[in-house]
Amino acid sequence: MRIRDPIHGTIAVADCEVALVDSLFFQRLRHVKQLGFGELAFPGATHTRFAHSIGAMHVAGRLFDSVFAKTALAEPERARLRQAVRIAALCHDLGHPPLSHASERAAPPRRALRLPGWIPGGDDQQASHEDYTARILLDSSLTPVLERSLGSLGLAPAAVAALVLGGEPPSGSPFVAGGKDFGPVLRQLVSGELDADRMDYLLRDTIFTGVNYGRYDLDWLVENLLPVEREGKVYLGLGRAGIFGFEDFLLSRFHMFVSVYYHHTSVNFDELLRRCCVEEPERFALPADPERFLACDDVSLYGALRGSSNRWARRIVERRGYKLIVQATELDRNYDFEGLGADLTAAGIEHFRCESVSVLSKYFAGGGPPLYVVDSHAGTTTPIAQYTPLYQRYAQALRLSRIYCLPEQAERARELVGAAVRRG
Repeated sequence: MRIRDPIHGTIAVADCEVALVDSLFFQRLRHVKQLGFGELAFPGATHTRFAHSIGAMHVAGRLFDSVFAKTALAEPERARLRQAVRIAALCHDLGHPPLSHASERAAPPRRALRLPGWIPGGDDQQASHEDYTARILLDSSLTPVLERSLGSLGLAPAAVAALVLGGEPPSGSPFVAGGKDFGPVLRQLVSGELDADRMDYLLRDTIFTGVNYGRYDLDWLVENLLPVEREGKVYLGLGRAGIFGFEDFLLSRFHMFVSVYYHHTSVNFDELLRRCCVEEPERFALPADPERFLACDDVSLYGALRGSSNRWARRIVERRGYKLIVQATELDRNYDFEGLGADLTAAGIEHFRCESVSVLSKYFAGGGPPLYVVDSHAGTTTPIAQYTPLYQRYAQALRLSRIYCLPEQAERARELVGAAVRRG
């Protein structure tokens, strides 16, 4: 089968992938918007997790081909690992709840999903979309479909879950070939510092929102990828010539978070939905059972909102968000948000505060397999965080603080905030 995609052109889909795309779990993603409430700020941002997942699968195949063209792996093993990484990228978002991240707060405790112990995470935590993805892959009506798709590869659904979520099945790495463990590099292609997920969503989101911040040179990055072996394990490497493309990629993601993913309108309505979930937990609760989770999409969530008399639900349905009064980062020295909140409360102004945290890279804390920079002339291999100065420059998270208030009180609130900031 072939799919025409607005970002990547024609995408070929193998028969074993078609079976997964045709499943109810994957078709559900047609009704889950990629950017949640983002379309309220960017009207073109109505694209879905369905299209993104297919795009991520295509990019994963391109990344794999570039890296593994530089190995001596035999063709049967190469084909097996390639198919595994494509299926993992295809399935990586199956657990996303309605409106993508916006409704995750309605999830049950993680223990309710009854995940195996080797999947990373604590049972006392609230379940995340990654946890739902694991449950769907390992224990749902999709599992036998996945088993049939993987059967000829000699792999089990746990192998796909390991690539998407990390961890290693009790039986050990299923990706050993030619005496080497390719698990780390495959994991990095699916979910890492330079992965198919990010590579697709940055390009897709920048096109559909109409902004330019997410553009980067995909072709150049793909061309400069290569494998790096360390103690029998294979990791992802980037040729030195690709470092500027990589820095551009990192900054594109950072700027998309600040300007699009944490846009004040999206954050505003996310908070309204959070309050709905707190006040009417039964109406908006996500079921732990994956078969019941099938019915949870944007359509069902909006149906629940329309059927609710909760004031936060009415504001979402009628698009009557609170008004943004002030926003600043820790770089803006004159903004005492605790004091501003106290002033607004004293004046009888109904308001709420939201904080959004954006980081250049999730690997500042050393999480995940390392990405290496390779200088073939000097014969050196250096961890990426030690190579590019961007990591040091953006080592601290950017915290974006905002205060919103009732629209009818906005003028008075802005006067109070303005006076307080000038004094500060």
